[in-house]
Amino acid sequence: MLLELTDDQEFFRDNTAKFLREQVPPAELRRLRGEPRGFGADYWRRGAELGWTSLLAPEDQGGGIIGDSGLEDLSLIAHEFGRHAAPGPLIPTNVVIALLSKYPLDDRAELVQSLIAGTSTAAWCVSEPNPRSTAAAPAVEIEIDGAHVIVRGTKRPVEAAGTADVLLVAGRTGDGLSQVLVPRDTDGVRVNSLTSIDLTRRYGVVEFDDVRLPATALVGHPAQAGDDVTHAQDIAIVISCAESVGALQAAFEMTLDWAFDRYSFGRPLASYQELKHRVADMKAWLEASHAITDKATASVARHSADAAELVSAAKAYVGGYGGDLMQDCVQIHGGIGVTFEHDLHLFARRVAANRSNYGTPAEHRQKLADIVEREETSA
Repeated sequence: MLLELTDDQEFFRDNTAKFLREQVPPAELRRLRGEPRGFGADYWRRGAELGWTSLLAPEDQGGGIIGDSGLEDLSLIAHEFGRHAAPGPLIPTNVVIALLSKYPLDDRAELVQSLIAGTSTAAWCVSEPNPRSTAAAPAVEIEIDGAHVIVRGTKRPVEAAGTADVLLVAGRTGDGLSQVLVPRDTDGVRVNSLTSIDLTRRYGVVEFDDVRLPATALVGHPAQAGDDVTHAQDIAIVISCAESVGALQAAFEMTLDWAFDRYSFGRPLASYQELKHRVADMKAWLEASHAITDKATASVARHSADAAELVSAAKAYVGGYGGDLMQDCVQIHGGIGVTFEHDLHLFARRVAANRSNYGTPAEHRQKLADIVEREETSA
């Protein structure tokens, strides 16, 4: 990611790449498939020491950045997460830190410090199933009741819900949105596991059965969290895209090496004209995915007016062409490309899981169409 990195950014990224190569090689990822958490507590704490969780927090709260933007720095980590299909709640923990850090911490300072230190993790409960789907459930409502708030409804899918110490929940309050910080072990909170295509990612369904909390659990003002939630979703999308691009890069390089090493009828696969054309298309899709993700990340970091448009463009492009690129990688590998023993599936799984998070490519294409229509109407 990013066409030109500073020396500090290169060092920062290389440290993470080296750590991931050593700690979560493919054999370890396969072993973690059977682990309930999907990642080790010590692994996450050591990653936090490398800076994975401090980039979206202000400096006076223990944060710090490497380049000009903490979000762009985080995209470098996400890219390496994709290149190694690495485990860990990178997106939800960073999003929750960013949202909590926006407001006076008061009695939450210790929690934020533990999230930055990697001794605690958080889940962001924002996604809800399509009301017309078979998984439909009551949407989350947050009721203000004097000195208390009451949370009821269901969120799914929620990444890292089963292992998080705290849940940051977004829900409807009248015509607006509110956010509430809920300890996972609170009475009335139920977390049920979902099956994920990703080997190490864990998702869950979180049900809130009239969960009563003090009003101090609110993050920000009641019914006024719409802009916060929208910006946090933009952060989550661009980091997810950066991760997917990293996975696509790893799969493409693996496939290119295979095409030169694998011989058919006395010639390397890479020498066949048809495969040359396919590889050229794949390379074009990959470079465009890099470019649109970098552009969207920079726009979100700067709160630019075109952020929403670029975020949806990135999600639609990477989700759409990324799937085509990964399918070509599988096909060029032939039969071995669909086996569990080959490492290619690790990256295919990560790209497939990311594709549906925070809106599908089709949903973001619709958002782009709506943006264009509004612009034409107002012109």
